[in-house]
Amino acid sequence: MIRVKLLFITAIIIIANTLKANTVEQYSVHEIELKGPVSGNPFIDVKLSAEFRFLNRTVFCEGFYDGDGIYKIRFMPDIPGDWTYITKSNIKELDKKKGSFSCTAASGNNHGPVKVRNVYDFGYADGRPFYPVGTTCYAWVHQPDELVNQTLASLAKTRFNKIRMTVMPKDYDVYINNEPPFYPFEGSKEKGWDFNRPNPEFFRNFEKKILELQKLGIEADVILFHPYDNGHWNLDKMNREQAAFNLKYLIARIASIRNVWWSMANEYDILRKTDEEWEKYFRIIQESDPYQHLCSIHNGMEWYNHSKPWITHLSIQTAYLQDIQDWRELYNKPVIIDECVYEGNIPNDWGNLTAEEMMNRFWISYCRGAYCTHGETYIHPENILWWSKGGKLYGKSAERIGFLHKIMTETPAEGVYPFHNTWNKETYLIKEKEFYLYYYGNSQQAKARLYLPKDVKFRLEVIDAWNMTVTPVNGEFSGMTEIPLPGKPYIAVRAIKVK
Repeated sequence: MIRVKLLFITAIIIIANTLKANTVEQYSVHEIELKGPVSGNPFIDVKLSAEFRFLNRTVFCEGFYDGDGIYKIRFMPDIPGDWTYITKSNIKELDKKKGSFSCTAASGNNHGPVKVRNVYDFGYADGRPFYPVGTTCYAWVHQPDELVNQTLASLAKTRFNKIRMTVMPKDYDVYINNEPPFYPFEGSKEKGWDFNRPNPEFFRNFEKKILELQKLGIEADVILFHPYDNGHWNLDKMNREQAAFNLKYLIARIASIRNVWWSMANEYDILRKTDEEWEKYFRIIQESDPYQHLCSIHNGMEWYNHSKPWITHLSIQTAYLQDIQDWRELYNKPVIIDECVYEGNIPNDWGNLTAEEMMNRFWISYCRGAYCTHGETYIHPENILWWSKGGKLYGKSAERIGFLHKIMTETPAEGVYPFHNTWNKETYLIKEKEFYLYYYGNSQQAKARLYLPKDVKFRLEVIDAWNMTVTPVNGEFSGMTEIPLPGKPYIAVRAIKVK
């Protein structure tokens, strides 16, 4: 009798583990692992994919070789329910493998991937608005574990929810030139890299870091190409076919991770690739990414044509923010000022903003209808600058940017747009007869003059962006209204309809 009970309990445990293994949460990764050949070059020789089906819907996903005879296919289900799949391969032992799994509804902080919302803004797949307040940490992934962990701990203390980061290691001036813990390909600089043989360990490390960001609620803005190898490794010497292959390999590995964004290049114009070549890579993303993650390209001096259909939003480097409304209206896409110069004190002209000015540019961007991205470049005895390697944040803007993010979340989610006229001097957001957010920037005016609707009553608040305070103004207001201000920079006024 005891033996029967033990067998019964064992069977229950096996069934429970099987059910658990065949269950995945919505917008999470379901992974198929198969064993296959190791001879030849499995990265190139073996073709593997799968079709995932839910009712009358089919999603096609490419697989990839993960080394040691292991092949994987990763899929992010976006609908709860029972899914089935079948593999396709030119290798018999990998072909026509069938299976099924159950997708449960998203829970907790899982809101799905971020998409464009209402033309100019962003939102999660479940409809929740997403207000980007990003930071820049180009090569944090390619640092020692201790520094990586310090970076994650620093991020956890902020409200940053997007980070710009490169796939490949980076060499730039004295600030970053360290050897990464892993290299992306077999070979070496001295003997030459085999660009047709990716190093799975490198990519496992990279995707692990993206998942660590996911735990913190941070989107990974993954920069695919950059011009900062400078002959240090010669990892940028791929021809077009090799670059295309490695782009497909990366997409197969990480596209199923919900917090991935694609940034085709940083300062793309410095790379001197033709428009035809860029289009080829964009089309690969369109064809290979089943989830159509957000996709952009970042400029140096020359702008890319952001009207192209594969560009979901503008990723702009500029310190001149007065034209944001024009860019919105020209391209009808969200605008992110991903580089507006960084807070810091290094001698380079792009890295010595005051904390006040870094914060100010975030507010200007937001109140003109865009979003902004932070970076920090303070001189460090070991050249550990946040912008390049991560580590600790020493500046004062990050906390103030977090305060602005709170203001963003308190703004109506629908119907808000930036004021724009021929003079284009004033900086404020509007929701007709309901909400106004005026920002006065570097001015030191002693009064605010507001032209509110005459037939609606509003309550007013004076916001000190630097000191992070919100002070209600006594009374209710309509029509032309004047209220006193502190007479110092970085003040905003918020008008909210009285209900």
